[in-house]
Amino acid sequence: MLPLFETSESMLAVILVMIAAAFWLQKLKICKLIGPSLLIIITGIILVNTKIVTNSCELYGVISVYCIPLSVSLYLLNVDFKKILKMSKQPLMAIASAVCCVSLVAIVFGSIFGGKIDEGWKVAGMFVGTYTGGSANLTAIASGLNASGSTIAAANAADYVIGMPTLVLMFAAPALMKGSKKFQKLWPYYFTETELAGDGTHRELMASEEWSIKDIACLLAISASIVYLSTEISALLGEEFASAGRILLISTFSILAAQIPAVRRLRGAMNLGLFFGMMFLAVVGFSVDIKGFLGSAMAITLMCFCVIAGSMVLHLCITRLLKIRREYVLLGIVGAIADGTTAALVASGAGWNSLISIGLLMGIIGGVCGNYLGISVAYIVRMLIGG
Repeated sequence: MLPLFETSESMLAVILVMIAAAFWLQKLKICKLIGPSLLIIITGIILVNTKIVTNSCELYGVISVYCIPLSVSLYLLNVDFKKILKMSKQPLMAIASAVCCVSLVAIVFGSIFGGKIDEGWKVAGMFVGTYTGGSANLTAIASGLNASGSTIAAANAADYVIGMPTLVLMFAAPALMKGSKKFQKLWPYYFTETELAGDGTHRELMASEEWSIKDIACLLAISASIVYLSTEISALLGEEFASAGRILLISTFSILAAQIPAVRRLRGAMNLGLFFGMMFLAVVGFSVDIKGFLGSAMAITLMCFCVIAGSMVLHLCITRLLKIRREYVLLGIVGAIADGTTAALVASGAGWNSLISIGLLMGIIGGVCGNYLGISVAYIVRMLIGG
């Protein structure tokens, strides 16, 4: 039975329809819970295994080569180091603890599971990426390490199975912390209600965003130029490290470009980055054989649970010893596991108005660290297991 869609033109149409549908369906509770990224992957797996679309197409190679580098660059064009440097010591310590704990625990469990899972050392790096800066980092690191489609899909699925309940717990945590006298005795470092309420000048969360064609054109020109420059330089690093080096160079040049005020003022970078990332995830779904995927997903899910649970326990121990306020501790976890927007949503939902902007910045810091640490951890685990 031949696939119904197999030409590049038809597959481009299918991918764009999938992306549009994934965002449109976010108004449904079940789809919002799953999220657009995993929804795209699941749809791709179903379409390719039911022979509706082909698992091999010239377009897939083009998307894999160009979309992720552009996505990485666009995501990082909003990083403002001046704002980060103005943060007080405690939130910086909290996010630093969260990031370091994920990296250390991933090395430990990567060494344990790495030899038992296909591309286990790559999975360790991918989990560091997603638990320091969110799913975008997981995808970027997977691309830099040349991970297979099945591995990427299984890692995303494991992240959903373990990460989603964890995030639900994080949203419930402010009320749980406030209502538990035992916890308040255990962790007597916190903000007063007045300090948390703020002075009414906090940033409006999820405000509408206006774009212009000039912004889009400039963003694409800048990110494409950064990708080109990084690709040329990475070719000098040797075949084995070229892909990883390319992602790290793109991250570095994009962060440097973002320090130019005129670049940072351009609107729409995050949304464009998400769009290109979604195109790549559709191709990931199309490359997955469901029988092999189900076999690897269980082991990767167990590894994911160990990484996220172990890093959270270690993070809580360290921040308690450092006497960091519990609000910063929680936002550090959320900023690392998810992203700055989610950390800000937790702060907003809890009425911590004065910490909304800090939550956003903590997530940005995690995202900046993610690609560097994820790729470093992957190669450390590879060295330890002899891969």
